[in-house]
Amino acid sequence: MIDAILWVLSNFALAPYHLFLAITNPGDWLNWGDREALVRFIYYGGSVEFFFVVFTTFLVITALGMAWKRDILWFCVRMLEGFANGIGRIAAWAGLLMVLQQVMIVFLQRIFRVAEIQIGPFGTAFIQDLSWFGEELKLYNALVVCLCVSYTFVQGGHVRVDLVYSAVKFRTKRVMDMIFSIVFMMPAIVLTYMYAWFFMWRHLVLPGPSASGDLDRMLMQARIMRWNVETIGFSPNGFNAYFIFKVLIVAFCVLVFLQAMCFFWRSYLEWLEGEESEGKYLDRDKLGDEIAEKAAAIH
Repeated sequence: MIDAILWVLSNFALAPYHLFLAITNPGDWLNWGDREALVRFIYYGGSVEFFFVVFTTFLVITALGMAWKRDILWFCVRMLEGFANGIGRIAAWAGLLMVLQQVMIVFLQRIFRVAEIQIGPFGTAFIQDLSWFGEELKLYNALVVCLCVSYTFVQGGHVRVDLVYSAVKFRTKRVMDMIFSIVFMMPAIVLTYMYAWFFMWRHLVLPGPSASGDLDRMLMQARIMRWNVETIGFSPNGFNAYFIFKVLIVAFCVLVFLQAMCFFWRSYLEWLEGEESEGKYLDRDKLGDEIAEKAAAIH
């Protein structure tokens, strides 16, 4: 037990040092032309050191906002919610592209009996079978799901199973929100990220990195490591860029973790400032008459 506590404390203490090394030596992990730098990026992206750097940063910002100036937390909330809204509002257009492309495929396949689509100058730049475009529709759906997740959270669009929440007082709700963001959102998304990170890289490079491998062993493998981006489709002429789905899973995890931090800070600030701060600086889309929409939601 004592060893575990000392291990946690030592990692918290070393987090600023690891962050300083990463910032001052970007070529050691961002220069992907160097295989060893690529290996370091893969290893540290899913490492204990990276987790404690992120979590320590969260704790330091939280402590500064609580003990010194709450405007720091409001700035972080506005920045992260603005980021989520920006990404989500752009990615949401993929839904329209999906519909338009599906309509195009139906017309070309059922009416004009077209077997393939040629895009580019003189129809020679990009040629794919119609089934490729049909399977690509799943990518648009994945873009909406993975990149609009935090945007939907900010907009209050996720389904809530409410057994107790609506019956308690305002400040009790905010305490519940703080607890749930720390106890449920963060641990769940960290576990998902740990799986998704190495799952993604196993479909991008060879030999596939292992989550249990240490840095020294991976650096030894750097001599034989090479890019091997997965281009295997489920059908002979079908969509063959499924590696993008693995990248989107990692992006999903990052967005949810950032939103968990943001939600904790907003819940704390609203708990501290009272009901008058509910929805403060919240940028939600307005689709029409607010009173009419609330009435429709009730009924």
